[in-house]
Amino acid sequence: MAGRSGRFSLDAFRHEPLTDVGSTNSECIARARAGDTGLLWVTAGRQTAGRGRRGRAWMSEPGNLYASLLLLDPAEPPLVGSLPLAVAIAVHGAIRSVLPPGAPPLEVKWPNDILIGRAKTCGILIEAEVLPSGQRAVVIGIGINIQHMPDSAPYGVTHLAEHAGGISADEVFAHLYREMAEVLEIWDEGRGTAEITRRWRGIACGIGENITVNLPDRSLVGRFAGINDDGFLQLETERGIITPIAAGDVFFHATE
Repeated sequence: MAGRSGRFSLDAFRHEPLTDVGSTNSECIARARAGDTGLLWVTAGRQTAGRGRRGRAWMSEPGNLYASLLLLDPAEPPLVGSLPLAVAIAVHGAIRSVLPPGAPPLEVKWPNDILIGRAKTCGILIEAEVLPSGQRAVVIGIGINIQHMPDSAPYGVTHLAEHAGGISADEVFAHLYREMAEVLEIWDEGRGTAEITRRWRGIACGIGENITVNLPDRSLVGRFAGINDDGFLQLETERGIITPIAAGDVFFHATE
């Protein structure tokens, strides 16, 4: 199923590999400010100032994949909300391509963490900035644990070497480059949101389970009732009330 615009066809993308960079996301933003036309991938062998969501530091040792994709005005504002779901599907597809048969389940934790056997192997950070031209630069930052993973984290972590030895960052990126183009064509500037949402639900982790969602000012506990058509998490309370959540950190409750 291809998008109607053809804007995200595979041959429309470019790739610039770098050795060391502060942050691939920051590099893409700088390129946008300097007039880059977008559809540009920037990868780095190492980041010296990598970051995750909410300003957290992101471990960036050589051997992992650090990649960012610059998009300009990827969709009309009301339709861009499903982009994180599309990105998660693409990254899931890339990692699935390199995992051997018999590997633990590969799933997406809302909105776009990629888990292998319920342990995080990839983080995705999407940032945006309005340029002086009025265009909106959107940068999709993707960090995949391949050879290394954090020594400590508030959740389980893993890396691809644990499940698919000998995999290189270049090999994973080749799959990601292809998968992202294919999924963005389906997403079609937000017009394909219904199909993206359907696919995301098919690879989601923990629908129906009890979770805690940490928000900036409080924590909420309930049952993960899936996502609505806008991609919001649906949290069901003990009283059966559904609360839509646009952003938050999800933690699954331990099961016996």
